[in-house]
Amino acid sequence: MIYKETIRGNFSKHAEHYDNYCSVQNHSAKRLISKIKKDGLKKILDIGCGTGNYTRLLREKFPEADIKAIDISSDMIQIAKSKLTGSKMEFIVADAETKKFDGKFDMITSNASFQWFLNLEKTLTKYKELLERDSVIIFSVFGPETFCELNVSLKELLKKDTSLTSCGFVKKEMLKEILEKQFGDVFVEEEIFQEEYNSLLQLLNKIRYTGTKGSGISVGNFWTHKRINELEEIYNEKFGNLVATYQIFYCQGIA
Repeated sequence: MIYKETIRGNFSKHAEHYDNYCSVQNHSAKRLISKIKKDGLKKILDIGCGTGNYTRLLREKFPEADIKAIDISSDMIQIAKSKLTGSKMEFIVADAETKKFDGKFDMITSNASFQWFLNLEKTLTKYKELLERDSVIIFSVFGPETFCELNVSLKELLKKDTSLTSCGFVKKEMLKEILEKQFGDVFVEEEIFQEEYNSLLQLLNKIRYTGTKGSGISVGNFWTHKRINELEEIYNEKFGNLVATYQIFYCQGIA
C-alpha cells in the first residue's frame, strides 16, 4: 500500500533534485503531448503536475487555454510556478484524488502520476463528471513491469518473495477495463522504455529522487555499501548490464 503522506513527503523532500533525474518522465511527457489530437482546448486540468515540465508542454500547445495544475507537494508546485506564470495559469496544492473542483474541463490529463493513486477507478469516475461532453481524458502511467530487473535481483539477494512498490501498479488489461466502464473511444498503448546505468547507485538515486521510498526495503540501514555491491553483482549476472525497464501506458477516453 502506498500512503499519501509517504508520497507527499518524498516528493517534497527531493523536489529540488527532481529535474536532474526525471528523464523518463520527460520522455513520456513528450510522447503524451504528441497524442493529444484535439485543437482549441480552453479549459485543461493537469493532474500531478510536479515541477511543471509536462505543464509547460501543455502551455506551449494550447497558449490560449486556462490551465489548472495540481500536485500533492507544495515544494513541487513552487518550482512549477517559477517556470510558468500568467493569468491563465492556476496552481493548486492538494490531493487530486480527494480535491473537489468547480466547473468543467475540455481535457483532464496527467503525466506519470496516476500510479500513485489509491483507487484509480473511483477517481476516474469522478473525473468523468468534470468533463464536458465529448471531452477527453488522456494520461500516461507506469505499469507493473517497471523495474522488473531490480525486483528479480532483490528477490535473489534476499532469498524471499519481496516486491517493489512498482509491482502493484495497475496492469494494462485492468486499465482498459476501468476506462471502458466510463468512457468511449478508449485506447491503452504500451511502451517498453529502457535506460542503462553506470552503477546500481545511479539507478537507486533515480528512484529515490523521482518516486517514493518503496515498500519498506529502503528504511533503516538496508542500503549498505556491501548490500549494494552484492545486488549489483546479481543484477549484472542476470541481465548482463544495469539496464532498467519502464513499462509506460498511454491511455485515452472520451466522455
